[in-house]
Amino acid sequence: MTHTQPSPGMNASQVDIDERPAWYVNGAIGVVLLLLTIAIAVAAIITAALNAESNLPLTVGFGVLGGLAVIASLIVGGSLAMIQPGQTRVVQFFGAYVGTVRRTGLVWLRPLTLRRSVSVRVRNFETSLLKVNDLGGNPVDVAAIVVWQVADTAKALFAVDSYTQFIATQSEAALRHVAQSYPYDGPDGVLTLRGSTDEVAAQLADEVAARITVAGVEVLEVRISHLAYSSEIAQAMLQRQQAAAVVAARTLIVDGAVGMVEMALTKLNERGIVELDEERKAAMVSNLLVVLCGDSRVSPVVNTGSLY
Repeated sequence: MTHTQPSPGMNASQVDIDERPAWYVNGAIGVVLLLLTIAIAVAAIITAALNAESNLPLTVGFGVLGGLAVIASLIVGGSLAMIQPGQTRVVQFFGAYVGTVRRTGLVWLRPLTLRRSVSVRVRNFETSLLKVNDLGGNPVDVAAIVVWQVADTAKALFAVDSYTQFIATQSEAALRHVAQSYPYDGPDGVLTLRGSTDEVAAQLADEVAARITVAGVEVLEVRISHLAYSSEIAQAMLQRQQAAAVVAARTLIVDGAVGMVEMALTKLNERGIVELDEERKAAMVSNLLVVLCGDSRVSPVVNTGSLY
């Protein structure tokens, strides 16, 4: 058995990380602790100043205590965060991912951490207008609207470089692939870009979701917003559609006219109204088809003589 060696650059590994909750407490506790450290710092500094003026002992001790209280108040104050609805905080401690906070309001997070805001609101964007060849090789202009939402904040920040740009690029790639898999138009019963909008939208959503799942993003809906033949063939394709419509209408008219002629001959024969030989039947069929299939109104001609 032969084993093929992977090509250079084809065995890259992706960042394996999943969202998990981060440690936090109610922000009110942090506010109380902040006020307490500020009060201690102010009292220690004032006491140290008074002792220094009076040459009392413990001046240095109160000064050090005041300095430590100031540092503690800065750390506590920097650990408080206000999270709005639809927003999260991704927490990092010296570069390591420690969790995500999804609670809204004022929270007190782990001190000395870096917090990055990630929106989990539903967002949408429209792809740029792409020119692709459909299944039949005809150039078409197509664009789509993608509705999406961040589901895993850790993957969104750390698995890809820029998740918004990643989603836009992958959505256009998926749209191009799906548009090339269907004809623009076709007969009944054939899946087409123009006639099978629900089926095409479902496949397009699956294609986009499969491509951007690595970024921790969930696709809610994908719909084609623009679809048309490219300008260089639009007029020719319009003429072809018009010709096809004319042929279909003529076919329907002829089928109906033949059925009516057949019904007329059958009724005449069943009721015995008139006996027609083959030549008279041919003349009658010709006249009826002219009347039923003609575009203009027919002017009747009364024959008072014999057919022969």
